[in-house]
Amino acid sequence: MERTYHKQEINMTEVLMSRINELISHYPENKRKSALLPILHEVQDAHENWLSIELMNKVAEILLIKPIEVYEVVSFYTMYNQRPIGKYMFEFCQTSPCCLNGVEDLMDYTCEKLGVKVGETTQDGLFEVRGVECLGACGYAPMMQLGDFYKEHLTVAKIDQLIEDCKNDTIVLHDT
Repeated sequence: MERTYHKQEINMTEVLMSRINELISHYPENKRKSALLPILHEVQDAHENWLSIELMNKVAEILLIKPIEVYEVVSFYTMYNQRPIGKYMFEFCQTSPCCLNGVEDLMDYTCEKLGVKVGETTQDGLFEVRGVECLGACGYAPMMQLGDFYKEHLTVAKIDQLIEDCKNDTIVLHDT
């Protein structure tokens, strides 16, 4: 498998560092590593929603841990991105309840409509489709996550509307 290297500007602003230090302060000094997940979220949000090797190294340096400890976490969880991603990430739940309710067909439909395969970003950089593990909303299957929000009881019509809303930039991605 060929690996593409993506360059990323590291911008650890005063505001970001203040937030990181506040998160670290929630844990005993000898348990700084406990702040890793929330710090990764903050750092990723501040860096175009992805984490380069250099950025992960910086997080390790801040937490006084080995870089491999950060890499292990980032590579395990699908919520951390190791490359630039589409602005609108359609993360479809692929566990049994969603599959039994047609999520695979909806993923195929979405990919065909956007002209991508699962894991690819559209040419314009707007969309990406991913399959993820359980999102914990089995009663609302089939469903996906878009930004911070769940989109439930999905249908082809709902997918079409979501794509249109994204193209028109009327989708809210994050709860502020």
